[in-house]
Amino acid sequence: MNKDVYIYTDGGCHGNPGPGAWAALLRWQDQEKELSGFEQETTNNRMELTAAIQALQHLKRPMTVHLYSDSQYVVKGMTTYIIEWRQNDWHAAIKKKIKNLDLWQKLDELSTHHNVTWHWVRGHNGHPENEYVDGLVQKEIIKHTEG
Repeated sequence: MNKDVYIYTDGGCHGNPGPGAWAALLRWQDQEKELSGFEQETTNNRMELTAAIQALQHLKRPMTVHLYSDSQYVVKGMTTYIIEWRQNDWHAAIKKKIKNLDLWQKLDELSTHHNVTWHWVRGHNGHPENEYVDGLVQKEIIKHTEG
């Protein structure tokens, strides 16, 4: 049985900080699942991280994960920076605690349960799944801030 799951994530805010949302699209074999959520006061980076966290939390067993994000913050964080952060007790090179530490630690912990490959895609550049999850983010923000 194929254990590969493809995940597409996005997060965004109207204002930064401001009201924000996250979304994820999970594909496994011929199944799809959409996830999304809203926070009244947050940042774009927190929403990008939350999208990846929520998607990985949704998996019920260890999987091979191909996670696509338009956030270099998330992708570089999980592929490059996290190694140094762990070695430095979750401090950046300048000896300051990293921003969004709670989310980075949660994402790090969740990723250890899976074989995750992190992929960066250019946002707003016609990538169908990235455009789709961006649309889910915008709908979530509108739903909670208008009307």
